[in-house]
Amino acid sequence: MSAAEDNVLRVKTFGGFSIRYKGAEIAFGHQNESQMVQLLQMLLHFRTQGVSRDLAKAALFGDRDVDDVSHSIRNIIYNLRKKLRELGLPESQYVVKKGGIYYWADDIEVYEDASEFEKTFNLAMESHDPSEQARLLEDACYMYAGRFLAGNESSIWSVQEAERYRDIFTDCVNELAQLLRDSHQYKSMYDIGVYATKVDPLSEWEIVTLEALSGLGKFDKTEAFYRETVDLYTKEYGGRTNSYVREFVNRIGLKLVVGNESLEEIQKKISNEDDYERKGYYCSLPVFQEIYRMTERMMERSGEKIFLMLCTILDSKGNPMKEGPRLEELSDRLRETIIESVRHTDTVTRYGKGQYLILLINTTYEDCSVVSNRINSHFMRAGQRTSLSYSVNNVIVSAYNR
Repeated sequence: MSAAEDNVLRVKTFGGFSIRYKGAEIAFGHQNESQMVQLLQMLLHFRTQGVSRDLAKAALFGDRDVDDVSHSIRNIIYNLRKKLRELGLPESQYVVKKGGIYYWADDIEVYEDASEFEKTFNLAMESHDPSEQARLLEDACYMYAGRFLAGNESSIWSVQEAERYRDIFTDCVNELAQLLRDSHQYKSMYDIGVYATKVDPLSEWEIVTLEALSGLGKFDKTEAFYRETVDLYTKEYGGRTNSYVREFVNRIGLKLVVGNESLEEIQKKISNEDDYERKGYYCSLPVFQEIYRMTERMMERSGEKIFLMLCTILDSKGNPMKEGPRLEELSDRLRETIIESVRHTDTVTRYGKGQYLILLINTTYEDCSVVSNRINSHFMRAGQRTSLSYSVNNVIVSAYNR
């Protein structure tokens, strides 16, 4: 590091907030969330346009009534100047006011990761050379190290900037992935997918990684990665946004490519001999939904009678149980009970807390009662105050499906 670079105030805003000067971190300790630090963050970030009185008032005081805003801001600036001198920064005004706007003094140079990230991305988008564009986009991607000022979601300005930078990062990764895809640079594409998932989790960057694995011909890893990713998203969102999980599974499934094999090898791989020892087939809700929809289609020709059963755990007063460790314990026991109580051709999934769906194939309404009685006999124990309720509907093919 040169002497000139050593005198630059290096500001990190992605994934948190920190400042380094002359190689040492400037620590504000317990004051890191104070009005003084909030003002410093704005001054360092909005170095070009400055910080207006209205922006400072909104960020520092929110909806609180302040008798003299200008006087209160001057006090914060006074304390900020004092603190920066104590922390070893060179003598300066640090904050100057021009035309009613507050600015960071230009005698101390600032390098901020967020502004450098945005500048690099803009340079990349202005370039007409694919190789140069890819290099700049890659540089920009690795500059983004997490949400802007993570942990400071109390200020509207920082939340807005965080969303704006996340959108830029999304564009950056997508543009770079397309360039790497076009040039068959799948190793770099894989690295970007993994990095993007790390700094911006649960944003579907696994699709980029999976496609890169397929491009590299690592088919043994693609299937394992696919299953791990589907399990992750189902666990995170399965009980709340089921339609999103189903759509995501479809999107990532389109990128799953495996190696060429014989029909016998494929059949052996997609079948599950271990499953023949079980009774009911238990699966995730998105998979259950696809099985249900496929079953509806098949009914047009098969003529089978199919029923959908909902099994719900009730508390001692006969109301559906909503939450608690006891519910989780009962829910786990009920799952195993249902699987052992239905046939091999029936499908089971957990729908909500304490609720399970069962798709009963080629059966009658009377047989549904037999199934519920069998579940009850295995689930209920002496002295148990909780109980189960059952709802059963015949699966009918709608007119629009015919």
